[in-house]
Amino acid sequence: MSGTSKYHLPKGTSADGSYDVLVTPESAGWGYSGLRILTLKPGEAHALSTGDCEFLVLPLAGSCTVTTDGKAFELAGRTGVFASATDFAYLPRESEALISSAHGGRFALPSARTERGGLPARYGRKKDVPVELRGAGACSRQVNNYCLPGTFEAEQLLVCEVLTPGGNWSSYPPHKHDTARPGEESELEEIYYFEVAGGEDGFGYQRVYGTPERPIDVLAEIRSGDTVLIPHGWHGPSIAAPGYDLYYLNVMAGPGQERAWLICDDPAHGWVRTTWDAQDIDDRLPFGAEEND
Repeated sequence: MSGTSKYHLPKGTSADGSYDVLVTPESAGWGYSGLRILTLKPGEAHALSTGDCEFLVLPLAGSCTVTTDGKAFELAGRTGVFASATDFAYLPRESEALISSAHGGRFALPSARTERGGLPARYGRKKDVPVELRGAGACSRQVNNYCLPGTFEAEQLLVCEVLTPGGNWSSYPPHKHDTARPGEESELEEIYYFEVAGGEDGFGYQRVYGTPERPIDVLAEIRSGDTVLIPHGWHGPSIAAPGYDLYYLNVMAGPGQERAWLICDDPAHGWVRTTWDAQDIDDRLPFGAEEND
């Protein structure tokens, strides 16, 4: 594949077996980040072997039970990605787990390859997930910080969700994290998994661009179930079309010994941040305020 198709995976094009989306380090052509989207019908169960990766089990819609190493984590989940944040489970490398759902649902399984081990399987409480409002005006968005340094311990995995009201831009100013510069920038591969309010008609846009030394050029019209791979380069904006709220799950991992998420803005556009002090945060945020409480 070449061009956008190598990095933009429309709904269904990366499906494999039990998974609606299956991105592995091998399929992406990189070293660390992975994502699976699993749909279970009522009463179904799925066995997961983590191998050399650590995983989260993160409900997108519905609830489930995660059984591993003699423990059972009951995930209450949520009705959908725009309804609220969710509880989740962490699975270390070299684990065997069973994910079962009495009523069915869809579940994200973000992962990171890691040589380190020793963290136990454990439960992440919904009420402990920091829900952050970033930006202002038309750059207002909500970030659910599930598994980042300072929010939840993992070996190398970084996971958050971004929710953008229709008509707004997020992942803006464009930024990158593809070069190891201690204290300034991390080297991280990133996966964006999208859902759009409004059913099959809902859409948005994702931009990724590189440098002369490391070119990449993506301008993708994205719809629910699409995935975008970002091996390097500036990424942003993520644009929510007016009338269609935009959700994306971010999965990041890289080779650094320090688990850190350090970004740098595109110098051509970083000045936009200075305009936010004079603007209010979009009053449509946060999504699902009552359920997030």
